[in-house]
Amino acid sequence: MINPQKFIIETEVSPAYYNQILDFIYKYYLFPHADTFTNIKKRSKNGKTKLSFVFKVDYENILSLKDNSIRDDSIISKNHLMGKNYSIYGEIESGDQIKVNLTPNGEISKEVMDRLAEDIFVAVQIYEENIRQSTLYFSWVEGQDIIPEKPPSVRKKASKKLFGSSMLPIYVLFFGINIILFIFLGFYAVIFIILIQVIIVLLSDKIYSRMGEWKITSENSEVHIIQFQLPEDEYRFFKNNLGENALMNIKKEIYDISLAIGAAPTCEISENILSKYGFDCNPSQRRSRVVNVYNIVKQAADSFGLPVPKIIVSNNMLPNAAATGPSPERGLILITTGLLVQLDDEEILTVIGHEMGHLIGRDPIILLSLISGEFILRLTILLPLVIISPLIYIIVAMGLIFFVAKFFEARADLLSAKVIGKPEVLAQALRKIGYKKLQFERMSSYRIFSWALWDPHPPIYFRIKRLENLKNPQKIENPLLESAKDVFKGFIDSFKG
Repeated sequence: MINPQKFIIETEVSPAYYNQILDFIYKYYLFPHADTFTNIKKRSKNGKTKLSFVFKVDYENILSLKDNSIRDDSIISKNHLMGKNYSIYGEIESGDQIKVNLTPNGEISKEVMDRLAEDIFVAVQIYEENIRQSTLYFSWVEGQDIIPEKPPSVRKKASKKLFGSSMLPIYVLFFGINIILFIFLGFYAVIFIILIQVIIVLLSDKIYSRMGEWKITSENSEVHIIQFQLPEDEYRFFKNNLGENALMNIKKEIYDISLAIGAAPTCEISENILSKYGFDCNPSQRRSRVVNVYNIVKQAADSFGLPVPKIIVSNNMLPNAAATGPSPERGLILITTGLLVQLDDEEILTVIGHEMGHLIGRDPIILLSLISGEFILRLTILLPLVIISPLIYIIVAMGLIFFVAKFFEARADLLSAKVIGKPEVLAQALRKIGYKKLQFERMSSYRIFSWALWDPHPPIYFRIKRLENLKNPQKIENPLLESAKDVFKGFIDSFKG
């Protein structure tokens, strides 16, 4: 018998929308599956609203799950399930923390319980994403210039694509540069390729620093974030009538009368502007947060025994973090405001631990060397193979490079778990920022495809499952070797369903 599951989902929505989360789960998850969910009830008591349901689990239902969670060695066998019905009683309570209780009735497998829990978690993330689409965000760092969020310039777009988490733009850039060098310089181009690589590595921290708006220091350590979460129907009407840029114009007007003169954008200050555009500034639709970014990064750096790296914050609502630098002592961490909005402090710490894993492992240098080395081999020793079948060579070479890169991403996860000591928290952070990929990866066919993508990161489902199943990560002596073995095993297992 599987024990009941009780867990909490932190939410970033304001009090005005607490109950709407439950309505969303009912409307878009429970109701469309009326043959599976029964006894659906919503009730309020003592200021708390709860949504309850019964999830029917039977043989046919379980076999229809796309991840084929019932196997011959499962907790309940297929023969045993024939003709029997079991259930899970679920209860979801709204609030600043969404409390979920799942109680099994009968012999329910852990896979089915986990699948239902993940469904609820994803439904909450989808609702939050909808709220973000109609939210006004205001971010600033005390003691530094106020820089409103704005569409990125062409230079910033190019920089983020070039030095972001995907190596594909770097690969394409190096391909073009190396072809030109070999045309004009022949074999001597190898020297220039190595020189270019060294220059990029030495200047990587300076390049990254130009991608953010604010530099975080011990004196200016906190990032302030205020959200006005506008009603979706009003926002849609507003957007359709005034155009895509209207929201940015509202933000600029509010910045000019608040942050630009050193005042926080409260409802009292913003009311006149919002009402001019047809919105009411309801305090229950407002949410604020202060994140001491410096302390979080320092805690991670101290745990790894590294000096505090340079910290740059980019006023970008896409949740992301990255690390670079010619050495661990000259490291730089880039964090977006989107990451600070979506994750709590503990989750941010584990993500920074992942980035510290990249720094201490010197991964930026290794991966750039890997790319450059392949180009040199391609245009020298392996040139005959390239001439015979260039397309096949490119597919094979790219596949190998990105597959090897997955070793280093998996090692960074493992190092965060080993040093920070909170693998389950990092798994939860990955669920939040990667829930869209996670939805697709639940299909067996897409799981295989996700391993073949030209992406240095292993699939999200693999990273989460690996972190949650870690036993005593502190005892792992060779994280890179262990990660390589895990990646190979995860890739092979994807073909098994």
